[in-house]
Amino acid sequence: MNWGIFESLLSGVNKYSTAFGRIWLSLVFIFRVLVYLVTAERVWSDDHKDFDCNTRQPGCSNVCFDEFFPVSHVRLWALQLILVTCPSLLVVMHVAYREAREKKHREAVGEDGGRLYPNPGKKRGGLWWTYVFSLMFKAGIDITFLYVFHSFYPRYTLPPVVKCHAAPCPNIVDCFISKPSEKNIFTLFMVITAAVCILLNLMELAYLVSKRCRECMAARRARTAGASPCKQQDLLSGDLIFLGSDAPPPLLPDLARDYVKKTIL
Repeated sequence: MNWGIFESLLSGVNKYSTAFGRIWLSLVFIFRVLVYLVTAERVWSDDHKDFDCNTRQPGCSNVCFDEFFPVSHVRLWALQLILVTCPSLLVVMHVAYREAREKKHREAVGEDGGRLYPNPGKKRGGLWWTYVFSLMFKAGIDITFLYVFHSFYPRYTLPPVVKCHAAPCPNIVDCFISKPSEKNIFTLFMVITAAVCILLNLMELAYLVSKRCRECMAARRARTAGASPCKQQDLLSGDLIFLGSDAPPPLLPDLARDYVKKTIL
């Protein structure tokens, strides 16, 4: 693996993330990826070899192991980590696309021809939607895998002994799982870190949406405040024209007309 490319990707993701995104990135690559690479594969390396059943029937152990472990923890975690980190790379690719467009635009019109993106890395327009989609996708992936884990392994734990009666086992046999306590500890650790990552994604999503709503409301108030003096000035100029004219408008009531005449005098 080329660690230089990996480091550049991580620095790009960290550069274009918020504070919540940086915490999420540190949590994923320190407490999930490194734990998976250093520890999890070693703990689950002998799960099939040390899965013993109290029978000598050929094929019974293999069938029982497949029944209780349809998908290995290690492979599920590998797929989960791959899918949960891809959206962050999508944000980096979107920024790189913006920078490439900005470079071509400058080459075509020159330095004085304006800019397409004042700040290509600022989350505005399509990049904002890409970032929001990445947050929802990451949270959805973690939630889906937590549900899958709970479906395969209720309460995310492994019992020390399981009972199997699948063919070709002659009767109900007891099968013993290797190192169930150690596996349960690492499983709960990965589940807790995934839940914290989901919470961080939802907090970052709420922060981005609330920040955009505040910016839109502030821009609307600024436009309203900018238009009010013009309307007031037009109204005052119309009043001066009316007061300086000889004949008032025909729709003006009589009492108001008398009041205007007194005011002119």
